[in-house]
Amino acid sequence: MTRLLVKGTEAACPTGTGTASTFGNATVVRLVNTAAGADHLVTVVEAANGDVVGTFTIMRSTSEVIEKQQAHAIFAANAAVKGAQVGYTN
Repeated sequence: MTRLLVKGTEAACPTGTGTASTFGNATVVRLVNTAAGADHLVTVVEAANGDVVGTFTIMRSTSEVIEKQQAHAIFAANAAVKGAQVGYTN
């Protein structure tokens, strides 16, 4: 059974590319959409103000774990999306 190892404090995702967060240079980030009534777009960029690596929609009241490169940064369409640096443990 794989479990999450919490490695950082949860914080609201920035809402623009200029303030995108690496979440402490994490390679694994758990995101949760705390909005009960709205889905929100999440964007991964090469670095703050960098080129877009990819996007996805995080559904309302759900969480996702994403893997990324250390330098990649994350921002969301709404601060209701929160993220924390995590790892895996057995």
